[in-house]
Amino acid sequence: MPLSGRTGRAAAAPIHASVHQVGCSGRAQARPRSLTPHQVRGWGRLPSHVEAPFSLDKGSAPSSVSMSLQMITVNNNASLIQPGFSLMNFDGQVFFFGQKGWPKRSCPTGVFSFDIKRNQLKLKPALFSKDSCYLPPLRYPATCTFQSSLESGKVQYIIHGGKTPNNELSDKIYIMSVICKNNKKVTFCCTEKELVGDVPEARYGHTIDTVYSRGKSRCVVFGGRSYMPSAQRTTEKWNSVMDCSPDVFLMDFEFGCSTSYNFPELQDGLSFHVSIARNDTIYILGGHCLTNNSRPPSLYRLKVDLPLGSPAVSCTTLPGGVSISSAILTQTKSNEFVIVGGYQLENQKRMVCNIITVEDNNIEIQDMETPDWTPDIKHSKLWFGSSMGNGTIFLGIPGDNKQTMSDAHYFYLLKCGGDDLIAEEQATFSCSQTSAEDPGDSTPFEDSEEFCFSEEINSFDGDDDIDTYNEDDEEDESVTGYWIICCPTCDVDINTWVPFYSTELNKPAMIYCSHGDGHWVHAQCMNLAEHLLIRLSEGSSKYFCNEHVEIARGLQTPKKTLPLKRTPLKPLHKKAPVKIITPAKKSFFRKLFD
Repeated sequence: MPLSGRTGRAAAAPIHASVHQVGCSGRAQARPRSLTPHQVRGWGRLPSHVEAPFSLDKGSAPSSVSMSLQMITVNNNASLIQPGFSLMNFDGQVFFFGQKGWPKRSCPTGVFSFDIKRNQLKLKPALFSKDSCYLPPLRYPATCTFQSSLESGKVQYIIHGGKTPNNELSDKIYIMSVICKNNKKVTFCCTEKELVGDVPEARYGHTIDTVYSRGKSRCVVFGGRSYMPSAQRTTEKWNSVMDCSPDVFLMDFEFGCSTSYNFPELQDGLSFHVSIARNDTIYILGGHCLTNNSRPPSLYRLKVDLPLGSPAVSCTTLPGGVSISSAILTQTKSNEFVIVGGYQLENQKRMVCNIITVEDNNIEIQDMETPDWTPDIKHSKLWFGSSMGNGTIFLGIPGDNKQTMSDAHYFYLLKCGGDDLIAEEQATFSCSQTSAEDPGDSTPFEDSEEFCFSEEINSFDGDDDIDTYNEDDEEDESVTGYWIICCPTCDVDINTWVPFYSTELNKPAMIYCSHGDGHWVHAQCMNLAEHLLIRLSEGSSKYFCNEHVEIARGLQTPKKTLPLKRTPLKPLHKKAPVKIITPAKKSFFRKLFD
């Protein structure tokens, strides 16, 4: 089964790193000639169009960065953490997004605060504002942090693509931001962004990065996978996927437009790659190609210039890439990143870790000392995870098949570097991750994906103590519309509601009460059976809620009913009454007949 890599992306104020990030929009700059596949893989003599100022030193000397591995216990909702989730870091507070399946009553928003203390993880539902759009749980999306400029203090997360619980691919763009943070309680606002122009198709396993040039910012989308065209999809291969075209998309959120670019250097589609962004430059490393089922040691550089006129986008092939897919990328310093995990072959995990240093036009990739992997990690065919920021990675591996559902996965916390690295510079992280499937599974998964990560850093937060929600801080939201308190016994709450009827999706079913001026009530609070609810919705009869039904009956004029006419039953054998004949009548009859 072909495996696609999980990409990781990280970015610091000057540097952004992202895995599965997708391209830029803009006009491509012409190149004298393009690299052939042999030149890309072989890296023989450097082609004439590869720029010399960029140097890459792929050393073997271990780095001084130390790594520690700790096992984590999940106190609640452990079943929600499945391959394909993402972690988002808002000012040092980490949030979980992308559960498998539709949200349940415990958290209808599908977003949880991710609190790890004393090697124990606790997930607590996050809150959204009343004017937020619905954000479905998306697995394998591309995410990145976004700021209107480097000087802007407000950090937002961009979420693009991914898979819905119905196994459909999303082409929507969501912008997620914090609108209120009070007493360790965070309220989010999510809005859907619509673009015109060359909009990227629905996909997953791609990357999205933010570039900054001349005081302006753009988002760049590249790579990923999508379903085959509808005309080519058959019943047997309905979920078969293919590489997206290797186009680079440049998105302008200020004017709501998107432009695509194609380059001769990018011939084959890539997914589950790693991308690192620094100011106006993005480096794309590794990835998996479904066309030839390979992981070429590719390394590309995308440069975006944003003058007053049209943007200028260029692509350059660089030597010294790494053959890897589904790697996790985390940032340890303002210009230093660590690559962990991933796959180097179809059925072989990549146990080697690398440290990447980016300075100006120089990038260095060195092997580093690996952590003391546990036997479970070494023998596991699958691993997945995401970067929490501050040089910390959350890892997961499948548990024993005989284990209960609560122990379906084992989780670890991998820390890269010490506390002195965290205080280097403030950074904001965005992390997007794609799930990993078992390479040894005899039945190929429809997307045969590995896990992907996307990380972007614009500031570096040195607070290692993550603020978390407190149970006592939780308050009920009173919301208009569907989330009203319809009756004294109403128990429908936006933070705990789950679909009850088969016709419900993301809002509770309601029915109109005709009492007085009329009002709406929740069908579930009225204890209505589903067949009765459907019959009432199809008919024109008036409905009165449980609170007003007795009042309605009292106000109704009773109809006059005629009394029932009861007819007595006749006996079957009734004797006729005996007639008494007087003596005078007897004398008369005798004389008559004589």
